[in-house]
Amino acid sequence: MTVHIIGAGLAGLSAAVELAAAGHHVILSESAPQAGGRCRSYADAPTGLTIDNGNHLVLSGNDAAMAYLATIGASDRVRGPERAAFAFVDLKSARPEKGAFTVAPNSGAVPWWIFSPSRRVPGTGPLDYLALAKLLRTPAKATVGDVVRTSGPLWDKLLEPVLLAALNTPPAVASAALTSAVVRGSLARGGAACRPLIAHPTLAAAFVDPALAYLRSKGAEIRTRRLAALGIDGKRLTSLAFADGSEGVDGPVILAVPAPVAATLLPGLRVPTEFNPIISLHFALRPPPSAPAILGVLGGITEWIFAFPDRLSVTISAANGVVDRDRADLAATVWAEVAAALDLTAPLPAWQVVKERRATVAATVEQDALRPPAATATRNLFLAGDWTQTGLPSTIEGAIRSGVTAATLAQAKS
Repeated sequence: MTVHIIGAGLAGLSAAVELAAAGHHVILSESAPQAGGRCRSYADAPTGLTIDNGNHLVLSGNDAAMAYLATIGASDRVRGPERAAFAFVDLKSARPEKGAFTVAPNSGAVPWWIFSPSRRVPGTGPLDYLALAKLLRTPAKATVGDVVRTSGPLWDKLLEPVLLAALNTPPAVASAALTSAVVRGSLARGGAACRPLIAHPTLAAAFVDPALAYLRSKGAEIRTRRLAALGIDGKRLTSLAFADGSEGVDGPVILAVPAPVAATLLPGLRVPTEFNPIISLHFALRPPPSAPAILGVLGGITEWIFAFPDRLSVTISAANGVVDRDRADLAATVWAEVAAALDLTAPLPAWQVVKERRATVAATVEQDALRPPAATATRNLFLAGDWTQTGLPSTIEGAIRSGVTAATLAQAKS
């Protein structure tokens, strides 16, 4: 069976890998000169480094992502600590060393770590963590603020920063159902499912390049071309009109493009309409040996610091309040916070600011309701993307899961 896949982001790549592994002939078309979508890497002139478009991580409990990496032979290209541990520093602390702490869940599902003061958030007690239990099963249309208390040490120092990163939406107003899915897939399974894993040396080297090599080894065709229109006859897709000409299709087609593009190609398709920005900043300075691989920062606009071998990178999620700030001003402000968090005296190094203004779908109840399923009214046309109804917020895990779902449907209904 020949399957056309339009879009070579992680959703399209995962669908292609799934189908190629099952022995099907895949034709993968991408309009951009490189695959990966938002999960891409490039040579950056200002810093002289190869950097990622954004700082993405996966958790050891992200089953779809782990299976994808295993299939393409890239399991060793995501790295992290042997045990779950999340280091934080609070910039508002009078003495920085007293503002540092580490949250360290134990590996098993029984959360005995909440009874250990050295492993839990300072200022919290075991009963405070009942909030996590409340997030395991939530009303369908509730927000996180409807379910748990959105103030106090546990919220301020753990739940809000972690959920903000996962949801890219202010957690208090985010969908409780999406949040519940995140908690059930990670912390509820124990620390063994919560180990943070970062792509090395780059996102492309871990998630994109090995996938392309795998697809080529399976005889897949990878073409650079833009889809202009879909030819639908009744309930079946019969042709694809590319910028360089039309092509008839007989088998399944998976549309793995951004939501606005899908809505243009399929008039009447209901898609999310609100997106939140993410800002990534990259500084060309080798991290000090004492720097943790990932450091959560409280009390500033910096949220997470990633220590790569050749650079320090920062992520600011749901960055609506700062996305319009001057890039140089933003770099200087964030570098001052990075220096304070890591006890550095170095002046501002070469830097780059990457602003993704429509990075992910807003993880609200209203926007989640607009996410379409993978199956469409056209029998041989299927959707994939982190903006489809995956049951998760817009994450790498969600994108890969969507591709697998679309591929499964394509094989079943062809």
